[in-house]
Amino acid sequence: MIDQIDSRDPATGRLVATFPADDDAAVRAVVGAARTAADWWAALGFEGRRRRLTAWRRAITRDLDGLAELVHRENGKPVADALLEIVLAVEHIAWAAAQAPEVLRHRRVAPGWLMLNQAATVVYEPYGVVGVLGPWNYPVFTPMGSLAYALAAGNAVVYKPSEHTPAVGRWLVERFAEVVPEQPVLSLVTGAGDTGAALCRAGVDKLAFTGSAATARKVMAVCAESLTPVLLECGGKDALVVDADADVPAAVEAALWGGLSNAGQTCIGIERVYAVEAVYPEFVAALTRRAGEIKAGADYGPITVAEQAEVVSRHVADALERGARAVVGGVPSPSSPWIEPVLLVDVPEEALAVTEETFGPTLTVTRVRDADEAVARVNASRYGLGAAVFGTARAADIAARLRCGMVSINSVIAFAGVPALPFGGVGDSGFGRIHGADGLREFARPKAVTRQRFAPVLALTTFRRRPAAVRATVGLARLVHGRR
Repeated sequence: MIDQIDSRDPATGRLVATFPADDDAAVRAVVGAARTAADWWAALGFEGRRRRLTAWRRAITRDLDGLAELVHRENGKPVADALLEIVLAVEHIAWAAAQAPEVLRHRRVAPGWLMLNQAATVVYEPYGVVGVLGPWNYPVFTPMGSLAYALAAGNAVVYKPSEHTPAVGRWLVERFAEVVPEQPVLSLVTGAGDTGAALCRAGVDKLAFTGSAATARKVMAVCAESLTPVLLECGGKDALVVDADADVPAAVEAALWGGLSNAGQTCIGIERVYAVEAVYPEFVAALTRRAGEIKAGADYGPITVAEQAEVVSRHVADALERGARAVVGGVPSPSSPWIEPVLLVDVPEEALAVTEETFGPTLTVTRVRDADEAVARVNASRYGLGAAVFGTARAADIAARLRCGMVSINSVIAFAGVPALPFGGVGDSGFGRIHGADGLREFARPKAVTRQRFAPVLALTTFRRRPAAVRATVGLARLVHGRR
């Protein structure tokens, strides 16, 4: 295992900071301290946690510019994009803190006629210590869907940011410690894959992971050793369907933003477009013209991780070898972090650029007969994270038929900006949900409680029960459930 990791500016290679690569013992020590902190944090109650989470978001907001500059240096994205990311993250902290009391309150449920003498209640309890493995592409917004919601639900959190953006992770943890100095409720561990595996094995009560499907399988296998429950938010191969009655100029702008912003390094970014024949020529012509105006270094930043440039280059080369045409750009250099937009048409469905997550500033555009064919092609992917539909008459119907966890109609990625909506996917895009009420409940154990209010009229759960009681119960069941 390595002793330390270096965080570097992906655009220049300059050193941002050096961090320890925490080993098993170091990680277990942090989790042990978090165990005590978890009890203290849970005992504060919803209102006590809300006040402290409010202080945290205020501390983040007061230094928006400083954090955005750090994100820019460590991740590479433009400062303006980093500012938007942070604002979205702050919105989620506010929502989780405000809504947790209602979403996770003790609630009465109807006991049914058979158990009428019982009062039935559902209680939501925090897990205790939640481990979070964060990504590098949105180092503030994406992990916040686990951090804020786990904290609001009453858990302590041990956070391991990506080895490519540890400085951003440290900044968030330090701001939290300033407003919650009493206990290490939100702790940091740093390192690469070995440190992540150590966190999985360190006795956390739940593990939340964001990253590739391949790494998710490894995380899940390690957590299976101790039956530690996991939440997996994996990659996507999100598609945009452009129907015959779509607003084509709007669809073009949405496709460009969805596919090229953040250098295409967005799990819910658009990588595939299916345009029906009626609008395909107009759409491709307009998209080609506009894509030629977008420039790396001006409109978006570099590829954050060097290995990802190799993936993008390989996917584009594979598509061209299979007969695709590049109407904008070409095979990018696998050794440069700066990748100009690549627009591919006539791409076979078996090409890597269609079947695998590219995670770069590329778009494939495919002509389809109609929306039904588009739906079939979208759903053929093993991924199922997000999607988008542009159209009017049939847009809602098309959206309903797409196999995915989230979909936007006449926009892209809009669902991520609504804190009340759950975020997550199906298939190779993972399982479990962050954000919204579902995201809060993801970090709480439901406990069922019954309390006998009075002795049962028909005593059935006793060895002293009478045959007449069984006959009466069966008769009632037939009356209630057997009638036509």
